Amino acid sequence: MNLNVTMIAQAVTFLVFIWFCKVLIWPHLIRAIEARQKQIADGLAAAEEGKQSLERSAKQADQAIARSRDRANEIVAQADMRASQMIEEAKSAAKSEGERLIAGAKAEIDQEVSRAKEILRTQVAALAVAGAEQILKREVDPKAHADMLAALQRQL
Repeated sequence: MNLNVTMIAQAVTFLVFIWFCKVLIWPHLIRAIEARQKQIADGLAAAEEGKQSLERSAKQADQAIARSRDRANEIVAQADMRASQMIEEAKSAAKSEGERLIAGAKAEIDQEVSRAKEILRTQVAALAVAGAEQILKREVDPKAHADMLAALQRQL
């Protein structure tokens, strides 16, 4: 009988231990487990949200890079266009300056030709007078025959 009482006493003690654990220890363990599960679930949700945020940020960065690249291409195109325009303006200015210099040179040449013709006329008139003196064997007075010499000079 000793064996039975011991067994029953152990069974009763075990049942009291189970009841004690269920009432006092089990709720604390369940709360700790649930808190840990909630913490793990929150961590996983935060990680998933961070991953999605990273993907959104990567897409936004790609879009910003694409916009920047497009803007840079526009700026380069505008710079090329402006450079072409400046080259054309410089060509036009150089051409007009060249034409102006050519016109000035032509005018100067015309003046030199006119002066040379005038000098030549004067010299030819002097030679004609000298030749006429030789032919007539007398001196021709330039003051007296000014009209005749002017007409001769115009004809030459």
